[in-house]
Amino acid sequence: MKPASAILCLLGLSIVAAALPAQEPPAGTIAGAAQNSPNTIVVPAGTKLPMVLHNAVSTRSARPGDPVYLETTFPIVQDDKILVPAGSYVQGEITEAVRPGRVKGTGEMRIRLTSMILPNGYTVRFDAIPANAGTGGNETTGKEGEIKGDTNKGQDAGTVLKTTAAGAGIGGLASRTGKGAGIGAGAGAAAGLAAILLSRGPEIDLPRGTTLDAVLDRPLNLDPSKINFTDPGRASSMSGPPNRAPVRNSSPF
Repeated sequence: MKPASAILCLLGLSIVAAALPAQEPPAGTIAGAAQNSPNTIVVPAGTKLPMVLHNAVSTRSARPGDPVYLETTFPIVQDDKILVPAGSYVQGEITEAVRPGRVKGTGEMRIRLTSMILPNGYTVRFDAIPANAGTGGNETTGKEGEIKGDTNKGQDAGTVLKTTAAGAGIGGLASRTGKGAGIGAGAGAAAGLAAILLSRGPEIDLPRGTTLDAVLDRPLNLDPSKINFTDPGRASSMSGPPNRAPVRNSSPF
């Protein structure tokens, strides 16, 4: 090839290359780089967030999908930086609500927390479950976040004893004999057992003001450009629920 022809060929290739659009890296590569960005602030899984409940919840009326609204009561701080101030709003939903049985079985409720709104309006999604619940009653929380109601065994035994004693007294007065007292006691015990079998155990009640410790199931990723808090925040003033004894529901429904 002559020198002049070679120069013209090279010039043509350069013009074609310049006219072609620049190829971008695969979309997966960009997403992966953004996901692993060192600028992301990560709150590790297992972190506890103390919260207070804003709306009362009970197995009497709760259904899967019903919303729950909470608020953080203590800031989350990491490396001397306030990440989640107190007073941040949290929303979740009831995923399961089981009423207590008539003969056996306790009430059970499951709650999943799904999103949080920080005081500056920054909204993030996360996965968390209750670790414990201060309801004012005897509800307990299991390892999987399920909230369980009380069995009320002590009160059930008291009901049988009261009806037995009342039956014995009535039978003794009616017949003025020990045999009559025994018959009356048996009838009273049967009445007490019938009252228990025809009624439900204590419902799970989470009154407004119930405290919860939520535990993150997965790491919480935060955008550092939106985490610029200098105040630890302040939760709403809300009195906790009073202490209450478990009450068996007299209605069988």
